[in-house]
Amino acid sequence: MKSPEKTLLTGATGFVGASLARELIADGFEVRLLVGASSDRRNVEGLDAEIVTGDLRDEASLRDAVRGCAHVFHCAARYSLWEEDPSVIYEINVEGTRRLLKAAARAGVERCVYTSSVATIDTPGDGRDGDETMPLDPAKAPGDYKKSKVLAERAALEVADETEMPVVVVNPSAPIGPFDVKPTPTGKIIVDFINRKMPAFVETGLNVVHVRDVARGHILALRRGRAGERYILGNRNMTLREIFALLERLTGVPAPRIRMPWGVAYAYGLCSQAWADWVSRKPPMAPIDAVRMAKKKMFFSARKAINELELPQTPVEEAFLDAIAWFERNGHVERRPVESA
Repeated sequence: MKSPEKTLLTGATGFVGASLARELIADGFEVRLLVGASSDRRNVEGLDAEIVTGDLRDEASLRDAVRGCAHVFHCAARYSLWEEDPSVIYEINVEGTRRLLKAAARAGVERCVYTSSVATIDTPGDGRDGDETMPLDPAKAPGDYKKSKVLAERAALEVADETEMPVVVVNPSAPIGPFDVKPTPTGKIIVDFINRKMPAFVETGLNVVHVRDVARGHILALRRGRAGERYILGNRNMTLREIFALLERLTGVPAPRIRMPWGVAYAYGLCSQAWADWVSRKPPMAPIDAVRMAKKKMFFSARKAINELELPQTPVEEAFLDAIAWFERNGHVERRPVESA
């Protein structure tokens, strides 16, 4: 018997998924979490949810995971800007998405929300913000991760067309907040800033949003989103200089004043990448794909999600404070930040 609110969530051990799991439980959903056998489970400890072990590369585990579910939220992805074997990124992000959604359609799942990324959206570079009408050409994607997300989003919509199962796509920008266990590249900016490990910066920009709003956006997409549509889940566009100024005000840590020319950052990225590829075989300090992404300000408009989904817009100052507090409590911060009055 299928429960009307029984819901499968992948990726709950990660940043966005951890917040979404908590929002779903708070809203009364009957939640099943698909978790990898070797995944770090700190983000799901103590949750009132069924946990099943599975893998996006294992069709049998996916069939078991979707059985009896009315909804699927697919948040899991391989978020990596460097891999010794890049094919792993495509196998998990693209083919894993295809496998899961096909299994969901066969199981009679009523509706899916697929977590894509603003990495799949182009930024025109002419002063306009990127929006849902500007898909990125995968041939122009800087690196395997961004290309895999473009192809995975296409795969999700292709399965929806083939099976007639409603799929809504959400495209989070740069979430900030608690449960950032890795941390993510955006979270690492905050951690490195507080720990005074950022002597210089590149002039770039991000669209930042509270991770809780991103989680709410997923549930709103399930309830109100139009099948086959994409929704950017974002809030405020900020240059890195503006982010550092805010962090200085919130923590008392002086912001870096030295602006590194992009060419210097690119040269450093090339050296860092070469060392990783040929010597250390470990992720580089500055992946060249990350440096390429920083060349353009990643500014986006969340107007569609605000208008159609009523996406919340928590002040970004609150998002940064919540992130700082969480990083401090969980041992990422080497000194106690002092909030300014």
